Amino acid sequence: QVQLVESGGGLEQPGGSLRLSCAASGFTLGYYAIGWFRRAPGKEREGVSCISAINGTTYYADSVKGRFTISRDNAKATVYLQMNSLKPEDTAVYYCAADPGSPTMTLWSNSDNYIYWGQGTQVTVSS
Repeated sequence: QVQLVESGGGLEQPGGSLRLSCAASGFTLGYYAIGWFRRAPGKEREGVSCISAINGTTYYADSVKGRFTISRDNAKATVYLQMNSLKPEDTAVYYCAADPGSPTMTLWSNSDNYIYWGQGTQVTVSS
């Protein structure tokens, strides 16, 4: 059974840090690009970051560039999203998803390319 399970969300103060994890089972994570998406209340889902399967190329939304870092450990079948300098506007449900293709600069944030999705983890940034 294919599963992606996110963890690591929670309540954090502005300026703080959180690390999200995305654990995969039922398929070989190393063959897939993994993306992180988020959906804030009243807003559409948006791409946050992506890491390719082959050479680990990373992509980031402008809103998180320089603050978030995506990484992967294929041996542990896990992808991470380190989130630093958190802002209230980062508050959202965060989802990880798997793309069997090769992401590009213009297409990595297209959710139609992702075939497996996790259930999401809530991140709340508030003082």
